[in-house]
Amino acid sequence: MNTFSSAAYARLRRRRVKEKDQKLVIVMGPTGSGKSGLSIELGTYFPSEIINSDKIQLYKGLDITTNKIPVIERLNIPHYLLDEIDPKKQPELTPLQYRLRASSVISGISSRRKLPLLVGGSNSLIYALLSDRFNPDLDPFSGSDPVCSELRYKCCFLWIDVSLPVLNEYLIKRVDDMLDSGMVSELAKFYESEVDELAPNTGLTKAIGVPEFERYFRCASANAHQRDDQVLRGVYDEAVKNIKDNTCQLAKIQMEKIQRLRNAGWGLHRIDGTDTFRAVLDGSKNWSDIWEKQVVNPSIKIVNNFLEE
Repeated sequence: MNTFSSAAYARLRRRRVKEKDQKLVIVMGPTGSGKSGLSIELGTYFPSEIINSDKIQLYKGLDITTNKIPVIERLNIPHYLLDEIDPKKQPELTPLQYRLRASSVISGISSRRKLPLLVGGSNSLIYALLSDRFNPDLDPFSGSDPVCSELRYKCCFLWIDVSLPVLNEYLIKRVDDMLDSGMVSELAKFYESEVDELAPNTGLTKAIGVPEFERYFRCASANAHQRDDQVLRGVYDEAVKNIKDNTCQLAKIQMEKIQRLRNAGWGLHRIDGTDTFRAVLDGSKNWSDIWEKQVVNPSIKIVNNFLEE
C-alpha cells in the first residue's frame, strides 16, 4: 500500500514538473474586445491550436446569440471545447470538470508540438484551469477568498483592454448587429424546440438573450390569435434594452475580475484596443490598420519573446 502511494505521488510530481515547463498563451479580455480575432491572427503566425474558455460557447447551439466565431473565420485552425458539449446530455460543465478536460486538450496539443492558445472571457474557467491549487469550493473573485498566484503552466497573458465607455458603445452596436443577423429567429427556434428540455439556469439557458427574451416569446405565444402588436413591440424593446444593459454589465464584471488576477501577481500584458474600437464606431475604414499596429503586432512580439525565453 505504501509502495503504491509513493509511486502515485512520484507520478503526480513528475506530471506537475512537466506542466510547469509547458508554455501556454492566454488571450483574455471583456466580452466584445476582439479576443477571437486576435487568436486567429496568432494562430496563423504561430503553429497553434485554440482552446475555448468562454463558459457559454462550450455548448452546442445559439451560435449568433453566443457570438461564436464562424467556422469559415477559423481558417482551419483547430478549436477545442467550442460548440462541443450537448447541453441536453450535460447541462452544466463545472469549473473543475473544465480544468480536467482542458488540461487533457493542452497535453494533446503539446504532444503535436503546437502552441496551445487559451481564448475566452470566462475568468472563472481560466482561473480553474491555470491556478496551481484550485479549490472548487472557493470563489477567488468574491473579495473574501484568496487568489492563487502560482500557476500550473508557463503562461503568457495577453489582456485586450478597452476603455469601458467606448466598449459599452460598441457592445450596444454589436447587439443591434446580432439582431440584424437573425438572433431573434434563432432564439425563437430554441424556445420552441429545446429550452423545455434543459434545466433552468444552467449552461446555455444562461446565455445573455435567453432569459431576456422569455417574456417576449411567452406573450407572442399567448396572444397568437388576439395579438396586440403595440404591447408586443414594447415587450420586444424591453428585451433588447435588457440585453444591452446586461452585456455592458458583464463587460464591467469581467474587467474587475481581470484586475483582481493582475493584483494577485498574474503577469498580464495589457494591450490597449481602445483606438480600434473608437475607429469602428466612427466608421473609419482604417480600423483594421490600427488593430494590426496597436494590438496584433505588439501581441506577436510579446509571444515571440515568451517562446524564446
